[in-house]
Amino acid sequence: MSRIESRIGIIRESDEKIYKFLSDFNNFRNVIPEEQVKNWESTGDTCKFDVEGIGSVGLKIIEKEPNKLIKMTGDGDKPVPFTVWIQIKEVAEKDSRIKVTAEVQINPLMASMLKGPLQKFVDTLVTQAEAIKY
Repeated sequence: MSRIESRIGIIRESDEKIYKFLSDFNNFRNVIPEEQVKNWESTGDTCKFDVEGIGSVGLKIIEKEPNKLIKMTGDGDKPVPFTVWIQIKEVAEKDSRIKVTAEVQINPLMASMLKGPLQKFVDTLVTQAEAIKY
């Protein structure tokens, strides 16, 4: 198993607004860089899109803790089990922190090959989340 953690992002908004936005996959499209995905489809708790070089990817939300946590996993035919979770913590009024963690169940050889792209993915999610107007 391999775990990748993003940097801690700073969002000048309440944890409630951030959670409400990010816990709905209909809004989540704004967090994934447009140039990296095609054919986006979503409902509140699921999404599906194509990634160049990888193919179709599906996600589903499996756990929510209001204003604190959004946990998702793969939803589709990809053979690699993974979990991604977004943690949100309000440290002061309209001052929150966000962190994205990905856990992938793969062998050590594959983990070494995927570590760079996974790190870029989780850091990009934080950067995009920081840029959103909630």
